[in-house]
Amino acid sequence: MTPGKSSANVPSPRSDEVSDGLVVDSIASQLRQILARRIATGMLKPGERLDRAAIAREFGVSSAPVRDALQRLEVDQIIETRPRSGTYVATPTIADIHEVCQYRKGIEWVATGLAARVMPRSLLDELRTEVVEALAAADQGDFEPFFASDARLHGEIVAASGNQRLIRARAAVEPYVYWLRILGATGRHRVAGSTRRHLEILDAMITGDIEAAKRAAEVHLDEVEAWTVEDMRASMSAGDPDVVPSPSVDG
Repeated sequence: MTPGKSSANVPSPRSDEVSDGLVVDSIASQLRQILARRIATGMLKPGERLDRAAIAREFGVSSAPVRDALQRLEVDQIIETRPRSGTYVATPTIADIHEVCQYRKGIEWVATGLAARVMPRSLLDELRTEVVEALAAADQGDFEPFFASDARLHGEIVAASGNQRLIRARAAVEPYVYWLRILGATGRHRVAGSTRRHLEILDAMITGDIEAAKRAAEVHLDEVEAWTVEDMRASMSAGDPDVVPSPSVDG
């Protein structure tokens, strides 16, 4: 399938920048962000073919930045090139979940300990309010505030660590983290469980209990991994074509 036209809430490269000869790398970066967002939100489905020519036409760019953007997404492992077939949105496996969650836990456990020493009380209070409000919205069937709160909380903690290598490492896996956040662990009880852990992390940071904050972060990410695997297994049992088993894990 070819990507649809840009919707109002999906950013796109500015036409004046493109026509003025904005460097290919900058255009490719914008395209990568747009396509990653479409994949993460389900606008582009697992297994869907990506038409390079159609993408170039949609955004009014040459083939070079499209090629570069797709190469970066392949490094992110959210698309794949099949020999003599084309480029497709990747289909996540159980092994992907394990690897991403383990990678993420290593980063965020360290980041939580560093951030707990420096995050201002005002920011912690603001994040706590968002977490509580997001749960209330989920009770009404609106999960978007939870996704936003979840992403912001983890992002603020990593940013506050001040460790640029941790920040870059976390950014590198963010498209996949967001994708898995949408694909799995979105049930009401999952949101409640994540909210409980988010509050434990924040409350420990507010009281200055660094070790408790790190423990809560570790438990939280272990639970997210378990919940997402469980949801993926349920999808596979129901015959959902958007997920596939991993022979190395499930065989």
